[in-house]
Amino acid sequence: MPDTNNTLFYFEGGGACWDYESCSGQAGVRGARNPNGIPDNYVQNINLLDFSNMANLATAAVSPLIYTHHPYNQFKTGEWNLVYVPYCTGDIYVGDKTEVYADSAGNNPPLIWHHNGLRNVQAVVSWVKNNLKKPKQMAVAGCSAGSIGALLNYSKLRGHMESSYGYLVDDSGPLYDAPLNSNNTVDYPSLPLHQEVLDSWTMFTPGGDPNAENPINMLRAITPGFDTNRLASLYAALSSKFPADRLGLTHFLADGNFSSYSYERFYPDIGDEPDADVKLAKLRAKWQQDTHNNLIPLLEQTHNWSYYFPLYRNFNESHCTSILDFEYGEIAELNLNLYDFMHNVVNYQGGAPLRAVETDPVSDYQNNHNWFYDLVGGLL
Repeated sequence: MPDTNNTLFYFEGGGACWDYESCSGQAGVRGARNPNGIPDNYVQNINLLDFSNMANLATAAVSPLIYTHHPYNQFKTGEWNLVYVPYCTGDIYVGDKTEVYADSAGNNPPLIWHHNGLRNVQAVVSWVKNNLKKPKQMAVAGCSAGSIGALLNYSKLRGHMESSYGYLVDDSGPLYDAPLNSNNTVDYPSLPLHQEVLDSWTMFTPGGDPNAENPINMLRAITPGFDTNRLASLYAALSSKFPADRLGLTHFLADGNFSSYSYERFYPDIGDEPDADVKLAKLRAKWQQDTHNNLIPLLEQTHNWSYYFPLYRNFNESHCTSILDFEYGEIAELNLNLYDFMHNVVNYQGGAPLRAVETDPVSDYQNNHNWFYDLVGGLL
């Protein structure tokens, strides 16, 4: 936009993959987004009400953070320059490895998959530096895979862009504490996921050569305090490196999507559970354990991380608090809504971080859905 130099980097969400089924598209929405690559004119417009352009509805509906003329949830970043980072590498924007995935059924030839997320982000940074003015305010955000991609790339983007003010909005892409040299999956439920994806997506080896070229060592080199054995040490490291920045993390405690990625394929008692309701309850139990034990204490040790964890919304498996709109993300017992969190984080005037967790197990299951959710859900 010609009248602003404030810039939002928005990382597209859309799954992840680390085997033939999830990278080939056979796994459906739980697999990698755009397994056949990004088509030309991928983002032609961002108009939530343009139902004639169905191919772009999933992009248009993604968030009021990027939609300038949202019909009922306008937010300040909708008036900023938007750098929309599309996603097709299945590696949360951090991969640097080519993998060959065999078809376990033996029906198809092996799939050669390029986990080039790290290189793609670097290309985006180079283009922006050559084509846009240095932003006064810079926000980095995303949902799901896009949000953890935003988290893992924030140090790089913030350092390259040299903006006066920096904000990070991590929506439903938490990096839970899980020491890589541990085998304690009882206390650290996300440990198998971390070990699997690092092996599939990167050349990093836990305990290996600290000078080897790979995304994890690179992140350590540019972010003092980041411990490659504990990926979640990134929260404190970012807080220390950018003490004046506003950093925020939000997700629903009943998330049934990212929790599935995190645990279902690694815990047989969950993966083999035939009852869908029982399976979901088991997923949520581990997700909430990770949130309360392996995330909130880390954020509490910093001075500038905000967090906002409502319970449930009857849309998209309670995944991503800020997609489509900001509705039904309230924490009624604290008289807070999602706008309060967003304004707290994307705020150059500073102030104390907002930290809120919903404990009411009932209210979010009442009046948490509308006709528009049904319409968009049926079209996506």
